[in-house]
Amino acid sequence: MNHEELLWNVSIDDLKEGFTLFMDNYVCLCCHETFELDNIYKHNNQLVNAKKAVKIHVKEKHESMFKYLISMDKKYTGLTDNQKCLVEMFYQGLSDKEIVKIIGGSTSTIRNQRFSLREKAKQAKIYLSIMDLLEGELADKNSDKFVNIHRFATNVDERYAITENERKTYLKTYFDGDRLVNFPSKQKRIIVILQHIVKYFEINKKYSEKEVNEILKAIYHDFVTIRRYLIEYGFLDRLSNCSEYWVKI
Repeated sequence: MNHEELLWNVSIDDLKEGFTLFMDNYVCLCCHETFELDNIYKHNNQLVNAKKAVKIHVKEKHESMFKYLISMDKKYTGLTDNQKCLVEMFYQGLSDKEIVKIIGGSTSTIRNQRFSLREKAKQAKIYLSIMDLLEGELADKNSDKFVNIHRFATNVDERYAITENERKTYLKTYFDGDRLVNFPSKQKRIIVILQHIVKYFEINKKYSEKEVNEILKAIYHDFVTIRRYLIEYGFLDRLSNCSEYWVKI
């Protein structure tokens, strides 16, 4: 399991904490910074273990997991912009009357929204249980699983319905070692190719455009096309002046 997949495979408790234990490291789920299990870290002239260090990191660097998760796109949270706004105000501890003063409406409407969100949470628990049971059953039957969708994927639709077997077939078809033989025209195959290519870039590292081009040139001759697609499909981001590029996480 790579870092990109961590967010989609950890427990709810780990999601709430903001970190998980992965390959003898505590890993921040927001930025993937790692803290080695056996290391001791210094914070404010005090020595702390890895678990304490990652907790401090999440709080100081990312403020809270609530803010990180609520900022995610609707395709992941299932919340509309209005619902997100209400949830944030509920999180702040505002009363129904205080919320009405801010956004208008009536206290009964806000109360109904609270009730609706609570029912949605109940449904989500049942849905998660059903899907866990289903995944377990499929795993026992060696059924093909879908490849995880990266967090910043754009316009998620049937193009992202890619199975693990399809991914392996496409990579075998289009790659000869580390070299891309040719660039596919079908969207589903492009996504698989880009998912593979972005692994050549380090998480939390800033690259110049020249460095990006050098990495892509080693993979495919038309590096400009690859670079453009990596941006368009939400794998890489960059400054407006193209002076810095980085992997979106």
